[in-house]
Amino acid sequence: MKLGINIDHIATLRQTRGTHYPEPLVGAHLALDGGADFITVHLREDRRHIQEEDVEALLAELPVKLNLELAITTEMVDYACRVKPDECCLVPEKREELTTEGGLDVVGQQIGVTEAVKRLTAAGITVSLFIDPSPDQVAAAGQTGATVVELHTGQYALLAEQHGFDGELSVATVAERERLFAAATQAAELGLKVNAGHGLHRQNLQPLLSMPALDELNIGHAVISRAVFIGLPAAVAELRQLIDKPANG
Repeated sequence: MKLGINIDHIATLRQTRGTHYPEPLVGAHLALDGGADFITVHLREDRRHIQEEDVEALLAELPVKLNLELAITTEMVDYACRVKPDECCLVPEKREELTTEGGLDVVGQQIGVTEAVKRLTAAGITVSLFIDPSPDQVAAAGQTGATVVELHTGQYALLAEQHGFDGELSVATVAERERLFAAATQAAELGLKVNAGHGLHRQNLQPLLSMPALDELNIGHAVISRAVFIGLPAAVAELRQLIDKPANG
């Protein structure tokens, strides 16, 4: 299972003071030192953290895949087609939200999503859709031409937070985990690669590691927060060890 580290919040810290530091590129290399397999960034329309120059520096210097998250707008799709990241994950975006809230409504925006997928694919970019673990959304994703879905784990993370991490998972948390597992199975049956992310950290991750067909995890805010105390390579290494543990017995 591959581990992607989202480094947006390194840029958030930089932007609060308008300085040139801390540098996302340096953070990316430190994440790789800790065992990350690839790097994720979200170029938001309001540029609240990652900037175009960050994306371009990462593309120029990283020895691994860059996964660029972006909204389905003409500006964002044009930009991605120009700089050509390895992968784009299409996400919903609202200016007023603190972080991405919920998955992309592929059912309601199928024409627009399909057109964006077509353009990005023609540019040689692998396209992922960030969706809620709903049968309708998975089915719609399978009709867009995208080859990857990233299942939104935010509701699972929220329920796990509300009910604590000690002992057995709550009934509600188990139900949401099963919804994720069913969506992963459905996506795999449609020939889609399955990724997952949002709200995950070292305390709530273990119950999701047996998700069917799960190929990649994306983790951001929690690992950058943990890095404040123990350093980024060590924070990533904790996740890497947790992910690898089942495979090692």
